[in-house]
Amino acid sequence: MTYTKEEVDVHLSQLKGWELVEERFIERRFTFSSFMKGISFVDEVATISEAFNHHPLITIDYQNVILRLTSWDEGYLTAVDMKEAKQYNEAFEKMCANERNHDAGIVKSR
Repeated sequence: MTYTKEEVDVHLSQLKGWELVEERFIERRFTFSSFMKGISFVDEVATISEAFNHHPLITIDYQNVILRLTSWDEGYLTAVDMKEAKQYNEAFEKMCANERNHDAGIVKSR
């Protein structure tokens, strides 16, 4: 069942970084410190997407990864899109935390 525009707005208010684009997709740009870290994130996105059997449009532009979601079969956005976006955010935050912890370890070892 698709969401109304109002329901989408409510869900987006709870999803950091995501916005409605072209009145059909939700989209977020993720920025990384290197190309390969972005590619690692895309690998994680692929794993999450397979678990949902729901796949985003992915654009890779050097250190930026842009994800777009919609429920094609439904013709608009659904709960699956919002749940999946939340998991992508969690994967991104985990990668960032791991990178910060790694960098802190490097600084301490000097």
